[in-house]
Amino acid sequence: MITFLEGTLVEALPTQVVIGVHGVGYHVNIPLSSYDKLPPVGASIKILTHLAIREDAHVLYGFTSAAERDLFRLLVNHVGGIGPKTALDVLSGVSVTNFKAAVVAGDAGLLAKTKGIGKKTAERIIVELKDKVGIAAAWEAASAGHAPTPEETQINDAVLALIALGYKQVEAHKVVKQVWEKGGATRASEDLVRGALKLLA
Repeated sequence: MITFLEGTLVEALPTQVVIGVHGVGYHVNIPLSSYDKLPPVGASIKILTHLAIREDAHVLYGFTSAAERDLFRLLVNHVGGIGPKTALDVLSGVSVTNFKAAVVAGDAGLLAKTKGIGKKTAERIIVELKDKVGIAAAWEAASAGHAPTPEETQINDAVLALIALGYKQVEAHKVVKQVWEKGGATRASEDLVRGALKLLA
């Protein structure tokens, strides 16, 4: 099992990277949450990985934090009907902290806003992950100690609003970040959405 790759970042796209390790280029699928934390192309990188073996291919999934990889594995291994692609969509659409808080609170509505997750799947995620020994207790402590910052919540809400309007996840995330970085008098989610729609128009 390949558990991490350490080498040079050769190529970086919002959904995938190529890592050069001793003359070999590894293609790794990543979530948007990891893309945001990548170093510049050409820099050294260490990325945590999960290897999925299928009949027709060996596919590597990469993460910049252990929390992301742990959540990915929980979804793939413990929730029926969720494969690696949907698990990456979940990580791209909602932060690990917000996801954990939603499961602990039983908030199927938040999870159902994520691409690839319907209301029934969201409810199944909550039921199946809450039943895991120690997860709920650990997550309640985590969500109390590391509640999402107002900034994270506003950005996340704005991205979800744009996705609901039909924009692609990668596009929505990129534009909301641009609007946030430009700043302004107020940065409420509604203002971020309005600013993003102006850029997208």
